[in-house]
Amino acid sequence: MRVILLGAPGAGKGTQAEAVCKALNIPAISTGNILKAAMKEGTPLGLSAKSFIESGQLVPDDVIIGIVKARIREDDCKNGFLFDGFPRTIAQAEALDQMGVTIDRVINIRASDDLIIRRIGGRRSCPACGAVFHIEHKKPKSDNLCDNCGEKLVIRSDDEPQTVQKRLQVYRSQTKPLERFYAEKGLLFEVDGEKDSSLVTKDILGVLGQ
Repeated sequence: MRVILLGAPGAGKGTQAEAVCKALNIPAISTGNILKAAMKEGTPLGLSAKSFIESGQLVPDDVIIGIVKARIREDDCKNGFLFDGFPRTIAQAEALDQMGVTIDRVINIRASDDLIIRRIGGRRSCPACGAVFHIEHKKPKSDNLCDNCGEKLVIRSDDEPQTVQKRLQVYRSQTKPLERFYAEKGLLFEVDGEKDSSLVTKDILGVLGQ
């Protein structure tokens, strides 16, 4: 099964990717997570991506496509995979077609801007190990300290309210057109991302015939 998860930042793609991939026993390919690891390690890729991410902009297509090409060649992708956060532009989707990658389903997770801003605004991240918590839905055991390593949690620069608004604007202008792109191919299915996360997972698995 080869699946794409679409949805605005904060719609729940990361949470759903983890649950769906566990159910299907396929890897989640998150270009965002790959970029964050590269930024943490200070690699050339990470340094080039950092300025785009921190200003709420999309990382250039050629950088993302290079990451994806390398990742899907790995052995764990032979039986399928799920893209979380890719493609984000029509150009990236067309590049995926040109690679000869056949997609089985595209799931669009819908959520209102108000809910998205509340979700992202409540995120707290560990600068040391990268773990992510939430002040409402996934509270750390100790106040504002990482459960894994004890580091003080922070609000990432791209989760600040002004940057979130910018990210939503970029999503609407550059990523939302993918809904029509995949609908015209007969691949697009929509689920309500404002439900409890377990119900969203059930809906997605239903679309995937599970």
